[in-house]
Amino acid sequence: MTGSITAILLAGARPIADPLATAAGVPVKPLVPVGGEPMINRPARALLDHPAIGQVIVLTQRPDVFAADPATAWLADHPHVRFETGGQGIASSLLALLERGDLPFPILLTTADHVLLDRTMLDQFVAEASGADIAVAMVERATLLARYPDSRRTWLKFRDGWWSGANIFWFGSNKARPVIALWQEVEQDRKKGWKILAAFGPFALLGALLRVMTLRGGMGRIGRKFGLTARLVAMDSPEACIDADKPADVTLIEAILRG
Repeated sequence: MTGSITAILLAGARPIADPLATAAGVPVKPLVPVGGEPMINRPARALLDHPAIGQVIVLTQRPDVFAADPATAWLADHPHVRFETGGQGIASSLLALLERGDLPFPILLTTADHVLLDRTMLDQFVAEASGADIAVAMVERATLLARYPDSRRTWLKFRDGWWSGANIFWFGSNKARPVIALWQEVEQDRKKGWKILAAFGPFALLGALLRVMTLRGGMGRIGRKFGLTARLVAMDSPEACIDADKPADVTLIEAILRG
């Protein structure tokens, strides 16, 4: 799979001002300094340095601000990076790129605030997601709390544990389009797990509420519903679910980078 994966790095802005960007005095959150440089630089380098990734697409509403900032101008000049202007929704922007026909599968999608993304995480995710039509990286709560007991995340409870998203997604083939379309419908409620589950039917929602469904079983149900292979990648690295979303996250990330 050398150089065959298209990586999409989400570097957009929400409709309302981001508190981290406001506090740092920068126009968009991905330019917020973390560990002495704009947060986007670290995941961008991790993607570009991975041998399985052929190109990195930076999806943002403001490509101009990255070219204008001396610390991120290298992205605009890099031969394997291209900027695409996205809309207000991740899924709608992704569908628009797919409609153009110049976005080859497989696609690995991650976020500019995934500052701790590294080769080890990417190795595991690519190895376990390969062959699936869709895959989602998650971290089980015990994995995180064993190393970072004070870290606070958003958790979804299933029979096989409490899970938090790791902001790494896989779209392996054109079969993923219906799932992306569903994502478009529910992405405004991405922090409200029950609404996402409800989109897959009442039995999925009831199973989660009664704690009788495993997350892996839920992924299997998604696959059967859409006629595709859906896979959970349970990440070994607890850092995989620590993104730079709040000041406390930035403090923790910087401590990890120093260590």
